[in-house]
Amino acid sequence: MKKQIFNILTIIAIGFAVVACKDKAKEANTSEAEAATVAESTSAKYVANVGESTIEWKGFKPTGTHNGTIALESGVFTTNGGEIHSGTFLIDMNSITNLDIPADKEGNAKLVGHLKSADFFDVEKFPSAAFEVTGLEGNMLSGNLTIKGTKNNVSFPVTVSNDGENMTLTSEAFTIDRSKWNVKYGSKSFFDNLGDKFINDDIELKISIKAKKS
Repeated sequence: MKKQIFNILTIIAIGFAVVACKDKAKEANTSEAEAATVAESTSAKYVANVGESTIEWKGFKPTGTHNGTIALESGVFTTNGGEIHSGTFLIDMNSITNLDIPADKEGNAKLVGHLKSADFFDVEKFPSAAFEVTGLEGNMLSGNLTIKGTKNNVSFPVTVSNDGENMTLTSEAFTIDRSKWNVKYGSKSFFDNLGDKFINDDIELKISIKAKKS
């Protein structure tokens, strides 16, 4: 009987593991920073509408997940032949919000405050993160992502629509490994003996940017 119960529990555990792997977004290809592309004299310029652009984030730990948004501070694309050629974006790290805890609950402010603290993104010292385009190949957008003064190149899949006057760029959900940007709190990459108190290194991101020709 005990063996039968054990087998059932094993099957359930495997099932949860398979579902978790299936639901997890793919990690962005990450490498050393590269030279950013430079706008040419013939390039068309598009300025991001920061009010209509969003970055959605999701963090993971053994007891569940948290999710929220981060706002763009500014951004500009250039295109050649209708395709993205270059671009530079500033991300307002002070704009981090949490959406899974009601805004009027103490836990919401506590979590957001912790994310802004030196434990995580240290927004007092590093109020902005940045992304600069290094290339677009097929549907894979590559660029240097700078967080807390550390720069790495990341590549992730995007969909771009451009009617000549308006451009929309939307990424698929992807993850980055925060340890590569020295975001250390609760990370097994930096600390031992965390038990079940660790926080996953993966941060899931989904980007939506709307821009208008200038």
